[in-house]
Amino acid sequence: MTGFGRLFTAGFRIFFLAAGIFAVLSMIVWEGWLAIHAAGGMVNEMPFFMAPHLWHAHEMVFGYGGAVVAGFLLTAAPNWTGAKLGSVPFFATLSAFWLGGRLVVFWSGALPEWLVALCDLAFLPVLAIRILQLLLKRPKPQQLILFLVILFFWSGNLMMHLEWGGVIDDGAWIGVRIGLVSLSGLILILGGRVTPAFTRNAMLRSGREQGLPGEPDWLARVATVAALLSPAGLLLGVPEDIWASVLIVAGGLGLSRLTGWQGRWALREPILWTLHLSYFMNALGLILFGLATLGAGSEVAALHVLAIGGIGGMTLSVMTRAALGHTGRALKVRSEVVLAYALLPLAALARFVGSALPEFYYAGVLTSGGLWILAFTLFSVSYLPVLLGPRLDR
Repeated sequence: MTGFGRLFTAGFRIFFLAAGIFAVLSMIVWEGWLAIHAAGGMVNEMPFFMAPHLWHAHEMVFGYGGAVVAGFLLTAAPNWTGAKLGSVPFFATLSAFWLGGRLVVFWSGALPEWLVALCDLAFLPVLAIRILQLLLKRPKPQQLILFLVILFFWSGNLMMHLEWGGVIDDGAWIGVRIGLVSLSGLILILGGRVTPAFTRNAMLRSGREQGLPGEPDWLARVATVAALLSPAGLLLGVPEDIWASVLIVAGGLGLSRLTGWQGRWALREPILWTLHLSYFMNALGLILFGLATLGAGSEVAALHVLAIGGIGGMTLSVMTRAALGHTGRALKVRSEVVLAYALLPLAALARFVGSALPEFYYAGVLTSGGLWILAFTLFSVSYLPVLLGPRLDR
C-alpha cells in the first residue's frame, strides 16, 4: 500500500495530518488579513461572507478542533471496545465531509447559506453515529458521556449557522463559546485520563513503583460534571454569572487534579510535560474566561489562553504521542517537536498581551499567529513520514 493510501486506514492518520496542515493554512489567511490592516491597508472583500474574525474563530474551533476530535475518537474508541478501526472507504468519505465543510465555509460568499450550513454541519453527525456504534459494543457510562460532549460541540456550530442564515440573533459568538468550552471539557475528561496514565506508565518503565500519579475518585467525577455543565449551561441560556462560576469551578478542579499527577517527575520527558502544561493552561484558561465573563479582565485574552495554550497545546501533545504509539514507534519526540510544544504557550502569552494591552494588539496577535504557524509546520513536516509510513512493529 502506498503512503497516500495508508492515510485512510486509520482515523489518526488522515485527521491528524489534516489538522496540522489546516492549522497552518487557516492561520496564514488570518495573519495575512491582519498584517494588511496593521500596515494601514484595507481588504474589502474575502471569499467568505462572514466577518473575518468570525471565519477565523469558526475554522479554528470547528475546522481544526473537529479534525482532532475525529482523529482521536476514531482511534481510541476501537481500542476501548475491541472493534475494528474502520474501512478505507469510511475514512475517505468522512474526511471528504470534513474537507467539504472547510471549502464551502471559505467560499461561502458565492454560495447560499443553507448549502454552506448543510455541508459544514454534516461532518459531526456522521462521526457521532460511528462513535456511538463503537461505544455501544461495550457500553460504559464514562465513555458514552463523550457522545454528549460531541452533541454540545455540534450545537455550537449550529448556533453560528443559524445566525448567519438569519434565523436567530447573536448566535455566532455564543456558538464559538459553546464550541470552545466543549473542547475544553473533552480535555478535562480525556486529558484527565491520559495525562496521569501516561505518566504512571513512564514511571513504571523507569523502575519507580512508589508515589505514582493518583487522585480521589470523587475529584475526577466532579470535574467531569463541571466539564459537561460548562457547554450545557451556555446552550440552555443560564445567567452569565452562574455560567461563569461553573467555568471557574471547572478550572479550579483541573488545577487540583494536577497536584496529584507527579508533574515534577514528568519534566524529564517532553512528551509528558507537554501534557501537564497543556492541562494546566486549559484549567487556567477556564478560570480566566470565567473571571472575564464576570467583568475581571479581557474575555478575548482569556479565550485565547484557553484556545491556544489549553486546546492547541493538548491537541498537539495528544496527536504527537498517539501517532507514535499507534504506528509502533518509540515514545520519543524529535527536537523540532519539543520546540513546537514550547512555542504554543508562548503564542498564548503573546495573544494574551495583544488583547489585554490594546497598544500591543497587532504586535501580540501577529507574533502569536507566527508562533502557531511555526509550531504546526514543525509538527506537519516531522510527522508526515510517521502518518504516511507503515506500522513498524508489524
